[in-house]
Amino acid sequence: MNKILSKLGPGLLYAGAAIGVSHVVQSTKAGAIYGSVMIAGILLAHIFKYPFFELGPRYASTTGESLIGGYRKLGKGAVLIVLLLTVSTMFTVEAAVTVVTAGIAIKLFGLSMSPWIMSAILLVICALILNIGHFDLLNNLMKVIMIVLAITTIVAAVSSFFVDRQVVEGSMKFFSWSSADDNKFLIAFIGWMPAPLDIAIWHSLWTVAGMRSKNSGPDFKRSMFDFKVGYWGTAFLALCFLLLGANVIYGSGTELSSSGVVYAGQLIDMYTASIGSWSYYIIAIAAFTTMFSTTLTCLDAMPRVLTEIVVGQVPDDNEKRVAQKRNVHRSFMLLIMVGAVILLSVFVSNMAQMVTLATSISFLTAPVLAYLGMRVAAKYLPENKWTKNMRTIAWAGLIFLVAMSVYYLYNLWING
Repeated sequence: MNKILSKLGPGLLYAGAAIGVSHVVQSTKAGAIYGSVMIAGILLAHIFKYPFFELGPRYASTTGESLIGGYRKLGKGAVLIVLLLTVSTMFTVEAAVTVVTAGIAIKLFGLSMSPWIMSAILLVICALILNIGHFDLLNNLMKVIMIVLAITTIVAAVSSFFVDRQVVEGSMKFFSWSSADDNKFLIAFIGWMPAPLDIAIWHSLWTVAGMRSKNSGPDFKRSMFDFKVGYWGTAFLALCFLLLGANVIYGSGTELSSSGVVYAGQLIDMYTASIGSWSYYIIAIAAFTTMFSTTLTCLDAMPRVLTEIVVGQVPDDNEKRVAQKRNVHRSFMLLIMVGAVILLSVFVSNMAQMVTLATSISFLTAPVLAYLGMRVAAKYLPENKWTKNMRTIAWAGLIFLVAMSVYYLYNLWING
């Protein structure tokens, strides 16, 4: 077990960032509202997005630089696009994942405070962890969190098949392509399933950071193993969360709340209904650590992206430049924290609105990031690292993302 864990790093950071709103909120709601039919959405998202997520560690472990370096080679226009996309989503993303974490924390510790205040406290705690422990602490912390999460979620999902659910007549909803609400939910669901496409960039940065931390060169085989464990592990856990919602809530007449605190209670109740009341605190802690890991990894990654764009790579032996880059990174971290808290103070009354906004923006920007990633791979990866089959799968994925985005905008125009 220790030997396998020692081979894992950025892949688990990817999992920590991915297994958040898309799983704890969106997957559970998909099962609770539509039943197991939404499994198709999980599978489609993972298949068609796979080449773009894999490109992060593939490029970094082949070239020794992050995807930002690849974008910079394409020209200033590509870097500017990535910068604009990052700035347009960073506040909503951090706010969405933090408010869910805050809701669970308030429920877990029995606190009586506004979710946006709790969110501010959590963001300060995350900032302290990242500034004290840096990459190594983040990497090791994620291994513990992912093990706890995986065990509790799998046990809960399996146990949910034996829950004696009371089905209310007429409460089973069926997905309809003609329904504007159903289509909006589908886009929001796929938008962050398994995660925003920005995480490919984050993954490449974490891969480079891991190499620097260990003073080692690129290790392609290890990076690909690490990525696949994280990627397909999150796919499996997404299915578990969906089945939990489908088996415990679907058809019961229970509506999941748009309030972060109320939803946190409903989520924990779903787990305890599956496993037993004795598991309340175990489940509550697992749910909190799951969302906390997402808040933590997002707060680490987005300032990394901005810093890499603005400053670029700095030699490790240049202490002055390293210190300057660290200060820029901290400034961006503070900016994101403040922006997220301000946004939450406005949207705090409706978690669902906050999450839908963040996921929809991420989905609509995904085709742009996918196309830029394909250009980087085609130009700067050796042919044996970006084969004809990979290019074909990537084009299919890009067509899927564009088609879904056009369909979403069409529905928005027709139905408002």
